[in-house]
Amino acid sequence: MTGYATQQGGAAEFSWTWELRSVNAKGLDLRLRLPDWLPGLEQAVRAELSRTIARGNVSLSLKLTREASGGAARIDPALLQATLRALKEIEAAARAQDLTLAPASAMDIHAVRGMMEGGASDDDAAALAQTLLGELPGLIDGFNQMRAGEGAALNAVLADQLGQVDRCVTAARTEAEARKADWARTLRDNLQRVLQNSDGADSARVEQELALIAVKADVTEELDRLGAHVGAARDLLAAKGPVGRKLDFLMQEFNREANTLCAKAQSNALTRIGLDLKAVIDQMREQVQNVE
Repeated sequence: MTGYATQQGGAAEFSWTWELRSVNAKGLDLRLRLPDWLPGLEQAVRAELSRTIARGNVSLSLKLTREASGGAARIDPALLQATLRALKEIEAAARAQDLTLAPASAMDIHAVRGMMEGGASDDDAAALAQTLLGELPGLIDGFNQMRAGEGAALNAVLADQLGQVDRCVTAARTEAEARKADWARTLRDNLQRVLQNSDGADSARVEQELALIAVKADVTEELDRLGAHVGAARDLLAAKGPVGRKLDFLMQEFNREANTLCAKAQSNALTRIGLDLKAVIDQMREQVQNVE
């Protein structure tokens, strides 16, 4: 989800610089810094970003400058006085509520709509907003190209980690199969000891209990589910469109099965495999946070 793009442009007496960046996040959080005197610009930009970006903390800023001209704009004195009075009232109300506000800067006051006489008319502002919106697709394309390059590298990392999980599952199957004979022999020996030291014990009941122990120690289902999760994760990596949240959920399932495998291992070799598996899954969970 990490990406960055910048774009410069100009028209008539205006010049501008777009800057679009994002970092990882569970959902989509858009933070826009746009001139508020351009009609409809923020709503249109927000809608376009929401349509093309599914996940991340996304920040977009537009620095707009008006070039000097013969008909230079000047401050509207009446509006300036009204703005300063309004600031005083706001600060007084804040103090009455024991609130401290950051001081307003000259640039904040300058940015108030209509503060500059001879500024852009409503028609000029609307035309400028449309011109700026026309540049947005190019900015987003550059942004997505960077993210696509990072995504390709991340895909390779996750594919390698899934391969490690797959190898761990195969090794666990081999170890689980190898221990079956020893496990069955241990159960028979335990049954004999119990029967020899328990006069009048119901042998059928004892066998039943030992059978339940054997079932609880069987890790076949966990390994089958882990194998299925590997296949599902590979399908998601090959899919088009956002898959980050689905991978998030799948990582939880991976971790659940690995924990159960370790709990049921009852052998040093199988426990080591389970711990290796958990280590790889933790690495995957960290990387999946970068996936849109």
